[in-house]
Amino acid sequence: MPPKLRLAQPADIPAIIQLQQQIWEPTYRAILSADQITYMFEAMYSPEVLANQMTTQGHTFVLAEDADQLLGFAAFAPLEPESPIFKLHKIYVLPVTQGTGLGKHLLSEVESRCRSLGGTELLLNVNRYNPARGFYEKQGFRVIREEDIAIGPYWMNDFVMAKPLVSQVDQNPIAA
Repeated sequence: MPPKLRLAQPADIPAIIQLQQQIWEPTYRAILSADQITYMFEAMYSPEVLANQMTTQGHTFVLAEDADQLLGFAAFAPLEPESPIFKLHKIYVLPVTQGTGLGKHLLSEVESRCRSLGGTELLLNVNRYNPARGFYEKQGFRVIREEDIAIGPYWMNDFVMAKPLVSQVDQNPIAA
């Protein structure tokens, strides 16, 4: 049975942080230094930063849970206000759930929600050395460019990936 998906509220922030404490280091230890992992975690997962994303920046967080245990989450937002292009800012699942279809389930929910909001394309950034790139490619994303982003004294060396959210048939319906 698939996990329950629900939208997060600011009251869920402590649970999101607790979940990320279990996910962040195992996800990045092979590609980032321990100091960079700590710095980025503190910069990206403080209660204040997450609250700002939820309440001011328009990020929608989708939580996956089973038997009241949080298993993973995703966060997305329009690239710009009123834009049909959305960005997947975060998608993480517990290491023990990787390979079970949970990430695909979360991503499918994000895509569906973006489409319902008029989204035509979904973008994401993935570290160039992160094996998750293969997961995204299997889900229909393609690399469109490289991007280097300064985060404090560190650099994120990413691929920007994109996936259309409407098919060619949807874009060019044949008149009957």
